[in-house]
Amino acid sequence: MNNTLGLPTLRGEYYAAVDLGSNSFHMVVVHVINGSVQIVGKIKQKVRLAAGLDDEMRLDEDSMQRGLTCLQSFAERLQDIPRSNIKVVATATLRLATNAGEFTHRAEKILGLPLSVISGEEEARQIYLGVAYTSANQGSSLVIDIGGASTEIIFGNDMTPIHMVSLDMGCVTFMERYFKGGELSESTFSAAQQVAQTMLAEVADEFLCFDWQNCLGASGTPQAIVEILTNQGISDAIRLDYLYELKRQCIACGTLSALDISGLSESRRTIFPSGLAILIGLFESLHIEQMNISGGALREGLIYGMLDSMQHNDRRQQTLNQTMQRYRIDSTHAQNVLRVAQVLSRQVCEQTGFCNFDTDAVLEAATMLHELGLHIDYKLHHKHGAYILTHIDLPGYTQLQKTTIRDLVRSHRQSIVVEDFERYHDEVKPMVINLLRVLRIATVLCLRRADLSLPDITLTIDHTDWRLDFPDKWLKQHPLLNAELSNESWLQHKAGWTLSCN
Repeated sequence: MNNTLGLPTLRGEYYAAVDLGSNSFHMVVVHVINGSVQIVGKIKQKVRLAAGLDDEMRLDEDSMQRGLTCLQSFAERLQDIPRSNIKVVATATLRLATNAGEFTHRAEKILGLPLSVISGEEEARQIYLGVAYTSANQGSSLVIDIGGASTEIIFGNDMTPIHMVSLDMGCVTFMERYFKGGELSESTFSAAQQVAQTMLAEVADEFLCFDWQNCLGASGTPQAIVEILTNQGISDAIRLDYLYELKRQCIACGTLSALDISGLSESRRTIFPSGLAILIGLFESLHIEQMNISGGALREGLIYGMLDSMQHNDRRQQTLNQTMQRYRIDSTHAQNVLRVAQVLSRQVCEQTGFCNFDTDAVLEAATMLHELGLHIDYKLHHKHGAYILTHIDLPGYTQLQKTTIRDLVRSHRQSIVVEDFERYHDEVKPMVINLLRVLRIATVLCLRRADLSLPDITLTIDHTDWRLDFPDKWLKQHPLLNAELSNESWLQHKAGWTLSCN
């Protein structure tokens, strides 16, 4: 396509990840064209949410207002990006806060998007994936991320996180506890280091048993230290003796207000000593010799997690290719069904918000494998396919994903057994049912098994009432599809859902 200047117009998708951290709120926006991921925007605002936690773990109003004001500026940028292409997560402070629900409710009203308060383990997993996707290092790695209220430690190999922990120690919370008076002395550092080492003692052996090739620091304190070392003409790898020297420089300044280290940015000055104390504790407890900086962390993990199904995570794609070849699935027909399903799914996600990290990957797998049982028998091939999926491995997919794929294949045609979906958690069930309805409609629209050029189809959703709008007279011109859609409407009606076609 050309624009008015005669230049080619590049088509692509925009994605965004928002991380409501304990120290800063971050947003990254990327543009994806032909498999290339280009960062087109980054916003970081220091909110220091964790500083608003009182002794009873309640967030004060001032801290909440700082966060909500920040989100108002984020919301304007996010308006231009499809809802299904946005992930918003919160981490340690909202995990700890007893009134987190109040902040979450107000934040969601501002953003117009769901906000997920992710667990420490999920945060660690996403951090590792962000590091793995964006770092050149390969092989076994120890990844460390010191946040405002938590520290994540992850051991993994290549793209796979193997062991993860999240500890309730961060540069903001430790600053409030051990450096609040502003004193920088041997005693204040020792107090912070001793608490860090006590917490680490409970998990250190779990990591010391691994033999890692690389230790990678993700953003925050490690990044600040590398900037200082570089500014001071020192190697960009972090070593324990460098940390001891930085500690000496901090103590020499005497107070936080007088802290002046060449290369230390003003924005990190107040939380630098506490982060440094935690990092020293990590180096000593885990016997780390040196640490390099990763290319990404949590936000990048969220972004690349959304792109996995589009860019085809190698392991998943290999699994699908091998399974389709093994069971002689018609890949051309499956791809046609997938294209239609993706168009409908995108509209579902935008209107309902019932989408998560698994939606696209599960839909792709269920669509590509929906005719898995055809080589046994046509009449009950959906049940044969489900049986096979119960008993074969699907590398690259979690157990919940495999179960969902199986259930979608089993229910993609004929009568719907609603009870099969009652065992899903309430947070997951709406998404699974929506995927089922999308898959069933897509298979009906592709029943001619020809490369039929389908028109633009608009899906309108009102709770369980769905309406498909086709161009004027299109359904009358295709009586077979019209009849099959009518039958599908009846089957969904018996399941308690409404599907109308105009």
